[in-house]
Amino acid sequence: MTVNSCSAPTITIAPTQVMRGAGVLAQAGAAIARLGQRPLVISGQHSGAVVQPRLAPILAGLTYGSATYGQDCSETSLAQLRQAVVEHQADLIIGVGGGKALDAAKLIADHCQLPVVTIPTTAATCAAWTALSNVYSEAGAFQYDVGLLRCPDLLILDYQIIATASNRTLVAGIGDALAKWYEASVSSGHSQDTLVIAAVQQARVLRDILFQKAAIALEQPESQTWQEVVDATVLMAGVIGGLGGAQCRTVAAHAVHNGLTHLPPTRQTLHGEKVAFGILVQLRLEEMVAGNHLAATARQQLLKFYSEIGLPTTLAALGMEQVTLQALQTAAEVACLPNSDLHHLPFPVEPAQLMAAMVSTTAPVERNSKNAAAIGEGKA
Repeated sequence: MTVNSCSAPTITIAPTQVMRGAGVLAQAGAAIARLGQRPLVISGQHSGAVVQPRLAPILAGLTYGSATYGQDCSETSLAQLRQAVVEHQADLIIGVGGGKALDAAKLIADHCQLPVVTIPTTAATCAAWTALSNVYSEAGAFQYDVGLLRCPDLLILDYQIIATASNRTLVAGIGDALAKWYEASVSSGHSQDTLVIAAVQQARVLRDILFQKAAIALEQPESQTWQEVVDATVLMAGVIGGLGGAQCRTVAAHAVHNGLTHLPPTRQTLHGEKVAFGILVQLRLEEMVAGNHLAATARQQLLKFYSEIGLPTTLAALGMEQVTLQALQTAAEVACLPNSDLHHLPFPVEPAQLMAAMVSTTAPVERNSKNAAAIGEGKA
């Protein structure tokens, strides 16, 4: 779906069709068949095994093949997947899995100019919705993102499939979705563009929904509240990115995530966990470098919320109890590269300041501006 705008000539807002409900995959056969007769199913090994018994019956009348994306959505795996498309003579891509599987499926579909169906197996990201794919190295380090020509042609959100994933994935999705407010309100909060204003306000509503319902949802899997939180992390977060477009940008939270992916210990942590930590870092930067006491209050509010639902608040909680100064500097330098989203902050940030913020996410609110400035310069 495209909308003309004076500030952004074309933006991709939403999938052409969204099917959601418990067991809804079983009803999706006709919708899939309308898109292609020779689908290639791209998944991870685990996600493919979970969904295959549910997916096979509805593809029974089609000539389908399958391929795995490997460990990451990387240049190597994408080349192998393009070859699989050619060998199968695919006319449709079906992505099954978490964010990396869906990113790989969307990007391959975009490259090959084929329709794509996304079937998320977790609520850990909004990748099933968006016209965006992230590409990583073979070692799992973030390399770059790619804006796609359109959102998926069909998104199938089956709550029964999502329920097979661990609570940890939903917690990570909550962390990733929270970043919509903390980043969009900084990068686009003063925009006069109607759709950007709508996106920022929806991001605030999304934050409030998660504050109110996340803890209950985690205690009551598959309840109505749980479904509402799944909708928030997979669908509503995607709506915000679609409405806001390129003007509603990621900022320091995702830049910190990107930097942390270059440190091997974070390989064991989820995207949303690193992004959630990045939100705290962003607020700490606003507090230390810009002297924003509202950011300090917001950070304290998030620390309480994180402790309630199990999101990481420190580097140690991300598995980096023994992180070296050199490793931390590597992450900070990656996050501060010239093309980094970090620079959408309304003030400049140096790697030393970012390092200081990363190691002080749980610090008490600074009351002394001189002390805060010293920390920001790496002197305290």
